[in-house]
Amino acid sequence: MLKERSGYSLLIKWVVILGDIILVNVLFVILYHWEKEWCTEDFLSKINMTFLLLNICYFFANYFVPVKIDKPILFTDKVVQRAITLVALHGAIFTCCLFFLRLKSDFLPLRLIVHYYIALFFFLTLWRIIARETLKKFRQYGKNLWQVVIVGAGKNGMDLYAEMKKELSYGFLVHGFFDDNLQLKDTLPNYLGMTREVEAFALKNHINAIYCTLPNSQDEKIVRLLNFAENYRIRFYLVPEFSRYVKKRLELENMESVPVLAIRSEPLQFVYNQAIKRMFDLVFSALFICTLFPFFYLVIGLLIKLSSPGSIIFKQERTGLYGNSFFCYKFRSMQVNEVADEKQAEKDDPRVTRIGRFLRRSNLDELPQFINVLKGEMSIVGPRPHMLKQTQLYSELIDKYMVRHLVKPGITGWAQINGYRGETRTVEQMEGRVRCDVWYLENWTFLLDLKIVFVTIINTIKGDKHAY
Repeated sequence: MLKERSGYSLLIKWVVILGDIILVNVLFVILYHWEKEWCTEDFLSKINMTFLLLNICYFFANYFVPVKIDKPILFTDKVVQRAITLVALHGAIFTCCLFFLRLKSDFLPLRLIVHYYIALFFFLTLWRIIARETLKKFRQYGKNLWQVVIVGAGKNGMDLYAEMKKELSYGFLVHGFFDDNLQLKDTLPNYLGMTREVEAFALKNHINAIYCTLPNSQDEKIVRLLNFAENYRIRFYLVPEFSRYVKKRLELENMESVPVLAIRSEPLQFVYNQAIKRMFDLVFSALFICTLFPFFYLVIGLLIKLSSPGSIIFKQERTGLYGNSFFCYKFRSMQVNEVADEKQAEKDDPRVTRIGRFLRRSNLDELPQFINVLKGEMSIVGPRPHMLKQTQLYSELIDKYMVRHLVKPGITGWAQINGYRGETRTVEQMEGRVRCDVWYLENWTFLLDLKIVFVTIINTIKGDKHAY
Protein backbone atom coordinates (compact mmCIF):
# COMPACT_ATOMS: atom_id res chain seq x y z
CA MET A 1 0.00 0.00 0.00
CA LEU A 2 2.85 2.37 0.77
CA LYS A 3 4.24 1.64 -2.67
CA GLU A 4 0.80 2.26 -4.20
CA ARG A 5 0.35 5.54 -2.35
CA SER A 6 3.88 6.69 -3.22
CA GLY A 7 3.23 5.72 -6.81
CA TYR A 8 0.05 7.79 -6.87
CA SER A 9 1.87 10.79 -5.37
CA LEU A 10 4.71 10.49 -7.87
CA LEU A 11 2.22 10.18 -10.73
CA ILE A 12 0.34 13.27 -9.54
CA LYS A 13 3.57 15.26 -9.39
CA TRP A 14 4.59 14.20 -12.89
CA VAL A 15 1.12 15.04 -14.27
CA VAL A 16 1.43 18.54 -12.78
CA ILE A 17 4.99 18.92 -14.11
CA LEU A 18 3.87 17.75 -17.57
CA GLY A 19 1.09 20.33 -17.51
CA ASP A 20 3.61 23.01 -16.51
CA ILE A 21 5.94 22.07 -19.37
CA ILE A 22 3.09 22.14 -21.87
CA LEU A 23 2.13 25.62 -20.70
CA VAL A 24 5.75 26.84 -20.78
CA ASN A 25 6.08 25.77 -24.41
CA VAL A 26 2.58 26.32 -25.83
CA LEU A 27 2.31 29.86 -24.46
CA PHE A 28 5.64 30.72 -26.02
CA VAL A 29 4.57 29.29 -29.39
CA ILE A 30 1.34 31.31 -29.31
CA LEU A 31 3.06 34.55 -28.36
CA TYR A 32 5.87 33.89 -30.82
CA HIS A 33 3.38 33.75 -33.69
CA TRP A 34 1.45 36.69 -32.25
CA GLU A 35 4.56 38.87 -31.91
CA LYS A 36 6.50 37.45 -34.86
CA GLU A 37 6.92 40.79 -36.60
CA TRP A 38 8.77 42.13 -33.55
CA CYS A 39 11.33 39.32 -33.52
CA THR A 40 14.78 39.73 -35.03
CA GLU A 41 16.22 37.45 -37.71
CA ASP A 42 18.80 36.29 -35.17
CA PHE A 43 16.03 35.13 -32.84
CA LEU A 44 14.08 33.38 -35.60
CA SER A 45 17.17 31.40 -36.56
CA LYS A 46 17.69 30.22 -32.98
CA ILE A 47 14.11 29.39 -31.96
CA ASN A 48 15.03 25.80 -31.03
CA MET A 49 17.69 27.01 -28.61
CA THR A 50 15.10 29.32 -27.00
CA PHE A 51 12.72 26.41 -26.36
CA LEU A 52 15.57 24.36 -24.89
CA LEU A 53 16.53 27.25 -22.63
CA LEU A 54 12.94 27.73 -21.44
CA ASN A 55 12.62 24.06 -20.47
CA ILE A 56 16.01 23.88 -18.75
CA CYS A 57 15.08 26.99 -16.74
CA TYR A 58 11.79 25.36 -15.75
CA PHE A 59 13.52 22.29 -14.30
CA PHE A 60 15.98 24.49 -12.40
CA ALA A 61 13.09 26.55 -10.98
CA ASN A 62 11.12 23.41 -10.14
CA TYR A 63 14.10 22.07 -8.20
CA PHE A 64 13.91 25.05 -5.82
CA VAL A 65 10.08 25.26 -5.81
CA PRO A 66 8.99 21.62 -6.11
CA VAL A 67 5.41 20.46 -6.72
CA LYS A 68 3.43 19.98 -3.50
CA ILE A 69 -0.05 19.51 -4.94
CA ASP A 70 -0.29 16.03 -3.36
CA LYS A 71 0.13 17.26 0.22
CA PRO A 72 -2.78 16.31 2.51
CA ILE A 73 -3.58 19.88 3.56
CA LEU A 74 -2.68 22.65 1.12
CA PHE A 75 -4.96 25.67 0.84
CA THR A 76 -5.57 27.57 -2.39
CA ASP A 77 -3.62 30.67 -1.35
CA LYS A 78 -0.51 28.52 -0.83
CA VAL A 79 -1.01 26.89 -4.24
CA VAL A 80 -1.19 30.35 -5.82
CA GLN A 81 1.84 31.56 -3.86
CA ARG A 82 4.01 28.62 -4.94
CA ALA A 83 2.90 28.95 -8.59
CA ILE A 84 3.80 32.64 -8.66
CA THR A 85 7.13 31.96 -6.93
CA LEU A 86 7.93 29.30 -9.54
CA VAL A 87 7.17 31.63 -12.46
CA ALA A 88 9.12 34.50 -10.89
CA LEU A 89 12.15 32.25 -10.35
CA HIS A 90 11.85 30.89 -13.91
CA GLY A 91 11.81 34.45 -15.23
CA ALA A 92 14.86 35.40 -13.19
CA ILE A 93 16.85 32.34 -14.34
CA PHE A 94 15.81 32.79 -17.98
CA THR A 95 16.75 36.49 -17.94
CA CYS A 96 20.13 35.71 -16.39
CA CYS A 97 20.75 33.09 -19.09
CA LEU A 98 19.98 35.61 -21.81
CA PHE A 99 22.37 38.07 -20.21
CA PHE A 100 25.27 35.66 -19.72
CA LEU A 101 24.79 34.20 -23.21
CA ARG A 102 24.86 37.80 -24.50
CA LEU A 103 21.52 37.41 -26.22
CA LYS A 104 19.59 40.14 -24.36
CA SER A 105 17.04 42.39 -26.10
CA ASP A 106 18.76 42.43 -29.51
CA PHE A 107 17.98 38.71 -29.69
CA LEU A 108 14.63 38.42 -27.88
CA PRO A 109 12.38 41.50 -27.74
CA LEU A 110 11.50 42.77 -24.26
CA ARG A 111 7.88 43.08 -25.40
CA LEU A 112 7.68 39.32 -26.01
CA ILE A 113 9.29 38.45 -22.66
CA VAL A 114 6.90 40.69 -20.71
CA HIS A 115 3.81 39.33 -22.47
CA TYR A 116 5.05 35.76 -22.04
CA TYR A 117 5.55 35.98 -18.28
CA ILE A 118 2.26 37.79 -17.69
CA ALA A 119 0.49 34.95 -19.52
CA LEU A 120 2.54 32.31 -17.71
CA PHE A 121 1.72 33.86 -14.32
CA PHE A 122 -1.99 33.61 -15.05
CA PHE A 123 -2.28 30.24 -16.78
CA LEU A 124 0.20 28.30 -14.62
CA THR A 125 -1.53 29.54 -11.46
CA LEU A 126 -4.91 28.56 -12.92
CA TRP A 127 -3.57 25.13 -13.89
CA ARG A 128 -2.18 24.48 -10.40
CA ILE A 129 -5.51 25.43 -8.79
CA ILE A 130 -7.41 23.14 -11.17
CA ALA A 131 -4.97 20.29 -10.45
CA ARG A 132 -5.37 20.73 -6.69
CA GLU A 133 -9.18 20.87 -6.85
CA THR A 134 -9.24 17.80 -9.11
CA LEU A 135 -7.11 15.89 -6.61
CA LYS A 136 -9.48 16.87 -3.78
CA LYS A 137 -12.42 15.51 -5.79
CA PHE A 138 -10.41 12.37 -6.54
CA ARG A 139 -9.85 11.80 -2.82
CA GLN A 140 -13.54 12.27 -2.05
CA TYR A 141 -14.14 9.12 -4.10
CA GLY A 142 -11.75 7.17 -1.87
CA LYS A 143 -8.63 7.37 -4.03
CA ASN A 144 -5.10 8.45 -3.07
CA LEU A 145 -5.92 8.17 0.64
CA TRP A 146 -3.21 7.99 3.30
CA GLN A 147 -3.88 4.90 5.50
CA VAL A 148 -3.07 5.90 9.09
CA VAL A 149 -3.45 4.78 12.71
CA ILE A 150 -3.17 6.89 15.85
CA VAL A 151 -1.25 5.53 18.83
CA GLY A 152 -2.43 7.20 22.03
CA ALA A 153 -6.05 8.19 22.63
CA GLY A 154 -5.55 11.15 24.93
CA LYS A 155 -6.61 14.72 24.14
CA ASN A 156 -3.81 15.10 21.58
CA GLY A 157 -4.94 11.97 19.76
CA MET A 158 -8.60 13.01 19.73
CA ASP A 159 -7.73 16.53 18.48
CA LEU A 160 -5.61 15.02 15.72
CA TYR A 161 -8.41 12.63 14.75
CA ALA A 162 -10.90 15.52 14.57
CA GLU A 163 -8.61 17.49 12.24
CA MET A 164 -7.98 14.49 9.97
CA LYS A 165 -11.71 13.75 9.71
CA LYS A 166 -12.72 17.32 8.84
CA GLU A 167 -12.56 16.68 5.11
CA LEU A 168 -11.99 13.51 3.12
CA SER A 169 -10.20 15.68 0.55
CA TYR A 170 -7.33 15.98 3.04
CA GLY A 171 -6.48 12.42 2.04
CA PHE A 172 -6.50 10.66 5.43
CA LEU A 173 -8.24 7.34 6.08
CA VAL A 174 -7.96 6.87 9.85
CA HIS A 175 -8.38 3.21 10.79
CA GLY A 176 -8.56 3.96 14.50
CA PHE A 177 -6.71 4.15 17.82
CA PHE A 178 -4.27 2.04 19.79
CA ASP A 179 -4.05 2.68 23.53
CA ASP A 180 -3.19 0.68 26.63
CA ASN A 181 -5.99 2.29 28.66
CA LEU A 182 -8.84 -0.21 28.22
CA GLN A 183 -11.30 2.18 29.88
CA LEU A 184 -11.24 4.21 26.65
CA LYS A 185 -12.33 1.25 24.55
CA ASP A 186 -16.04 2.10 24.59
CA THR A 187 -15.60 5.86 24.18
CA LEU A 188 -13.26 5.93 21.17
CA PRO A 189 -14.53 6.19 17.57
CA ASN A 190 -12.65 3.00 16.67
CA TYR A 191 -10.52 1.18 19.25
CA LEU A 192 -8.06 -1.20 17.55
CA GLY A 193 -6.11 -2.65 20.47
CA MET A 194 -3.11 -2.28 22.78
CA THR A 195 0.07 -0.51 21.67
CA ARG A 196 1.88 -3.86 21.41
CA GLU A 197 -0.55 -4.78 18.60
CA VAL A 198 0.36 -1.84 16.34
CA GLU A 199 3.06 -3.69 14.39
CA ALA A 200 0.90 -6.64 13.38
CA PHE A 201 -2.04 -4.45 12.41
CA ALA A 202 0.16 -2.09 10.38
CA LEU A 203 1.67 -4.91 8.34
CA LYS A 204 -1.64 -6.69 7.80
CA ASN A 205 -3.52 -3.55 6.69
CA HIS A 206 -0.70 -1.89 4.71
CA ILE A 207 -0.61 1.22 6.92
CA ASN A 208 1.16 4.22 5.37
CA ALA A 209 1.71 6.28 8.51
CA ILE A 210 1.69 5.98 12.30
CA TYR A 211 0.83 9.10 14.29
CA CYS A 212 2.11 8.74 17.84
CA THR A 213 0.52 10.93 20.52
CA LEU A 214 1.93 9.07 23.51
CA PRO A 215 3.39 11.23 26.32
CA ASN A 216 7.16 11.55 26.62
CA SER A 217 7.09 9.38 29.77
CA GLN A 218 6.37 6.37 27.53
CA ASP A 219 9.61 6.75 25.60
CA GLU A 220 10.27 2.99 25.40
CA LYS A 221 7.04 2.43 23.44
CA ILE A 222 7.77 5.44 21.23
CA VAL A 223 11.28 4.20 20.38
CA ARG A 224 9.97 0.69 19.65
CA LEU A 225 7.31 2.02 17.25
CA LEU A 226 9.80 4.41 15.63
CA ASN A 227 12.26 1.59 14.93
CA PHE A 228 9.48 -0.62 13.57
CA ALA A 229 8.25 2.13 11.23
CA GLU A 230 11.76 2.80 9.97
CA ASN A 231 12.40 -0.88 9.25
CA TYR A 232 9.17 -1.32 7.28
CA ARG A 233 9.19 2.00 5.41
CA ILE A 234 6.17 3.35 7.26
CA ARG A 235 6.01 7.10 7.92
CA PHE A 236 6.23 7.94 11.63
CA TYR A 237 4.99 11.22 13.11
CA LEU A 238 5.24 12.45 16.68
CA VAL A 239 2.49 14.67 18.07
CA PRO A 240 4.16 16.23 21.13
CA GLU A 241 2.36 16.89 24.41
CA PHE A 242 2.74 20.65 24.24
CA SER A 243 0.14 20.72 21.45
CA ARG A 244 -2.37 20.63 24.31
CA TYR A 245 -1.51 24.21 25.29
CA VAL A 246 0.09 25.64 22.12
CA LYS A 247 -2.51 25.57 19.35
CA LYS A 248 -0.58 27.10 16.51
CA ARG A 249 2.03 26.39 13.85
CA LEU A 250 5.49 26.18 15.38
CA GLU A 251 8.87 26.84 13.82
CA LEU A 252 11.57 24.19 14.35
CA GLU A 253 15.10 25.51 14.62
CA ASN A 254 18.34 23.82 15.59
CA MET A 255 20.96 24.98 18.04
CA GLU A 256 23.74 22.66 16.91
CA SER A 257 22.26 19.21 17.68
CA VAL A 258 19.51 20.52 20.00
CA PRO A 259 16.07 21.08 18.38
CA VAL A 260 14.39 24.31 19.48
CA LEU A 261 10.75 25.19 18.79
CA ALA A 262 9.66 28.79 18.29
CA ILE A 263 6.05 29.24 19.38
CA ARG A 264 5.21 31.68 16.59
CA SER A 265 5.85 31.76 12.86
CA GLU A 266 6.64 35.31 11.71
CA PRO A 267 7.17 35.51 7.94
CA LEU A 268 8.03 39.22 8.24
CA GLN A 269 11.12 38.35 10.27
CA PHE A 270 12.78 37.41 6.99
CA VAL A 271 14.57 40.26 5.23
CA TYR A 272 13.28 39.41 1.75
CA ASN A 273 9.66 39.47 3.00
CA GLN A 274 10.30 42.81 4.68
CA ALA A 275 11.77 44.10 1.41
CA ILE A 276 8.75 42.95 -0.61
CA LYS A 277 6.30 44.55 1.82
CA ARG A 278 8.26 47.80 2.08
CA MET A 279 8.66 48.05 -1.71
CA PHE A 280 4.91 47.63 -2.15
CA ASP A 281 4.27 50.28 0.53
CA LEU A 282 6.67 52.76 -1.08
CA VAL A 283 5.46 52.31 -4.66
CA PHE A 284 1.74 52.29 -3.78
CA SER A 285 1.87 55.24 -1.38
CA ALA A 286 4.18 57.34 -3.59
CA LEU A 287 1.93 56.84 -6.63
CA PHE A 288 -1.16 57.75 -4.61
CA ILE A 289 0.38 60.85 -3.00
CA CYS A 290 1.73 62.12 -6.33
CA THR A 291 -1.51 61.55 -8.29
CA LEU A 292 -4.85 61.32 -6.45
CA PHE A 293 -4.02 62.70 -3.00
CA PRO A 294 -3.76 66.40 -4.02
CA PHE A 295 -7.28 66.21 -5.53
CA PHE A 296 -8.72 64.53 -2.42
CA TYR A 297 -6.94 67.02 -0.17
CA LEU A 298 -8.39 70.05 -1.98
CA VAL A 299 -11.96 68.75 -2.18
CA ILE A 300 -12.17 67.11 1.27
CA GLY A 301 -10.18 69.93 2.87
CA LEU A 302 -12.66 72.53 1.54
CA LEU A 303 -15.64 70.52 2.84
CA ILE A 304 -14.00 70.10 6.27
CA LYS A 305 -13.33 73.84 6.52
CA LEU A 306 -16.95 74.61 5.58
CA SER A 307 -18.31 72.10 8.12
CA SER A 308 -16.51 73.34 11.25
CA PRO A 309 -13.54 75.47 12.32
CA GLY A 310 -10.18 73.79 12.80
CA SER A 311 -7.38 72.16 10.85
CA ILE A 312 -7.90 69.89 7.83
CA ILE A 313 -5.48 67.24 9.08
CA PHE A 314 -5.95 65.75 12.54
CA LYS A 315 -2.91 64.13 14.06
CA GLN A 316 -2.96 61.87 17.08
CA GLU A 317 -0.25 60.00 18.95
CA ARG A 318 -0.73 56.25 18.51
CA THR A 319 1.16 53.03 19.24
CA GLY A 320 3.34 51.72 16.42
CA LEU A 321 5.99 49.09 15.77
CA TYR A 322 7.47 47.52 18.96
CA GLY A 323 5.22 49.76 21.08
CA ASN A 324 6.88 53.01 19.94
CA SER A 325 4.53 55.96 19.52
CA PHE A 326 4.11 58.11 16.40
CA PHE A 327 1.75 60.79 15.12
CA CYS A 328 -0.95 59.25 12.92
CA TYR A 329 -2.55 61.54 10.32
CA LYS A 330 -6.25 61.62 9.38
CA PHE A 331 -8.67 63.99 7.73
CA ARG A 332 -10.45 65.69 10.64
CA SER A 333 -13.91 64.17 10.97
CA MET A 334 -14.92 65.68 14.32
CA GLN A 335 -15.38 69.10 15.78
CA VAL A 336 -12.33 70.16 17.75
CA ASN A 337 -12.76 68.68 21.25
CA GLU A 338 -10.67 68.07 24.36
CA VAL A 339 -11.32 64.33 24.68
CA ALA A 340 -10.24 63.29 21.17
CA ASP A 341 -7.14 61.52 22.54
CA GLU A 342 -9.10 59.62 25.18
CA LYS A 343 -12.55 58.75 23.85
CA GLN A 344 -13.03 56.79 20.60
CA ALA A 345 -15.88 57.56 18.23
CA GLU A 346 -19.28 56.07 19.13
CA LYS A 347 -22.46 55.47 17.17
CA ASP A 348 -24.29 58.79 16.65
CA ASP A 349 -21.35 60.59 18.27
CA PRO A 350 -22.29 64.32 18.42
CA ARG A 351 -18.64 65.28 17.87
CA VAL A 352 -18.66 63.85 14.32
CA THR A 353 -19.49 66.42 11.65
CA ARG A 354 -21.77 65.74 8.68
CA ILE A 355 -18.85 65.47 6.23
CA GLY A 356 -16.92 63.55 8.91
CA ARG A 357 -19.63 60.90 9.06
CA PHE A 358 -19.27 60.33 5.32
CA LEU A 359 -15.48 60.27 5.54
CA ARG A 360 -15.49 57.69 8.31
CA ARG A 361 -18.08 55.45 6.66
CA SER A 362 -16.15 55.44 3.37
CA ASN A 363 -12.64 55.13 4.93
CA LEU A 364 -11.61 58.37 3.20
CA ASP A 365 -10.56 59.91 6.52
CA GLU A 366 -7.61 57.48 6.53
CA LEU A 367 -6.07 58.74 3.27
CA PRO A 368 -3.45 61.04 4.90
CA GLN A 369 -1.95 57.93 6.51
CA PHE A 370 -0.26 57.22 3.18
CA ILE A 371 2.15 59.93 4.40
CA ASN A 372 2.81 57.80 7.49
CA VAL A 373 3.43 54.85 5.17
CA LEU A 374 5.91 56.83 3.08
CA LYS A 375 7.72 57.91 6.27
CA GLY A 376 8.01 54.26 7.34
CA GLU A 377 5.84 54.65 10.45
CA MET A 378 3.00 52.56 9.03
CA SER A 379 2.33 49.98 6.34
CA ILE A 380 -0.62 49.85 3.93
CA VAL A 381 -1.73 46.58 5.55
CA GLY A 382 -1.30 45.72 9.21
CA PRO A 383 -3.01 45.95 12.61
CA ARG A 384 -4.77 49.30 13.08
CA PRO A 385 -2.81 51.64 15.40
CA HIS A 386 -4.63 52.37 18.67
CA MET A 387 -4.60 55.44 20.87
CA LEU A 388 -1.99 55.31 23.65
CA LYS A 389 -4.70 55.12 26.29
CA GLN A 390 -6.31 52.13 24.54
CA THR A 391 -2.95 50.36 24.33
CA GLN A 392 -2.33 50.86 28.05
CA LEU A 393 -5.85 49.67 28.97
CA TYR A 394 -6.11 46.61 26.72
CA SER A 395 -2.54 45.42 27.34
CA GLU A 396 -3.63 44.86 30.95
CA LEU A 397 -6.96 43.20 30.07
CA ILE A 398 -6.13 41.05 27.02
CA ASP A 399 -3.56 38.29 26.93
CA LYS A 400 -1.02 38.62 24.08
CA TYR A 401 -2.36 42.08 23.16
CA MET A 402 1.13 43.52 22.65
CA VAL A 403 2.03 40.78 20.12
CA ARG A 404 0.16 42.81 17.47
CA HIS A 405 2.94 45.44 17.70
CA LEU A 406 5.57 43.08 16.26
CA VAL A 407 4.61 44.43 12.81
CA LYS A 408 3.99 47.96 11.60
CA PRO A 409 0.42 49.21 12.00
CA GLY A 410 -1.59 49.54 8.79
CA ILE A 411 -4.15 51.74 7.08
CA THR A 412 -6.28 48.62 6.76
CA GLY A 413 -5.92 45.10 8.07
CA TRP A 414 -7.23 41.56 8.38
CA ALA A 415 -9.34 42.49 11.42
CA GLN A 416 -10.99 45.39 9.58
CA ILE A 417 -12.18 43.28 6.63
CA ASN A 418 -13.46 40.62 9.04
CA GLY A 419 -15.93 42.87 10.85
CA TYR A 420 -13.72 44.42 13.54
CA ARG A 421 -13.72 48.00 12.30
CA GLY A 422 -14.83 51.02 14.28
CA GLU A 423 -15.76 51.20 17.94
CA THR A 424 -14.89 48.31 20.26
CA ARG A 425 -17.42 48.51 23.10
CA THR A 426 -16.46 45.29 24.85
CA VAL A 427 -13.28 43.44 25.76
CA GLU A 428 -14.57 40.50 23.67
CA GLN A 429 -14.66 42.68 20.56
CA MET A 430 -11.10 43.82 21.14
CA GLU A 431 -10.05 40.20 21.75
CA GLY A 432 -11.52 39.31 18.35
CA ARG A 433 -9.57 42.12 16.74
CA VAL A 434 -6.35 41.00 18.46
CA ARG A 435 -6.89 37.38 17.31
CA CYS A 436 -7.17 38.60 13.72
CA ASP A 437 -4.08 40.79 14.09
CA VAL A 438 -1.99 37.93 15.51
CA TRP A 439 -3.27 35.58 12.78
CA TYR A 440 -2.13 38.11 10.16
CA LEU A 441 1.29 38.36 11.82
CA GLU A 442 1.71 34.58 11.71
CA ASN A 443 0.29 33.98 8.22
CA TRP A 444 1.51 36.99 6.21
CA THR A 445 1.98 36.63 2.49
CA PHE A 446 2.16 39.28 -0.21
CA LEU A 447 -0.98 37.79 -1.77
CA LEU A 448 -2.79 38.20 1.56
CA ASP A 449 -1.88 41.90 1.55
CA LEU A 450 -3.26 42.25 -1.98
CA LYS A 451 -6.48 40.49 -0.94
CA ILE A 452 -6.93 42.81 2.06
CA VAL A 453 -6.36 45.89 -0.11
CA PHE A 454 -8.87 44.63 -2.69
CA VAL A 455 -11.57 43.88 -0.09
CA THR A 456 -10.95 47.26 1.57
CA ILE A 457 -11.51 49.06 -1.75
CA ILE A 458 -14.77 47.13 -2.26
CA ASN A 459 -15.89 48.03 1.27
CA THR A 460 -14.99 51.67 0.65
CA ILE A 461 -17.23 51.73 -2.41
CA LYS A 462 -20.08 49.98 -0.55
CA GLY A 463 -19.63 51.87 2.73
CA ASP A 464 -19.01 50.30 6.12
CA LYS A 465 -21.86 50.12 8.65
CA HIS A 466 -19.35 49.65 11.50
CA ALA A 467 -17.64 52.98 10.75
CA TYR A 468 -19.06 55.98 12.61
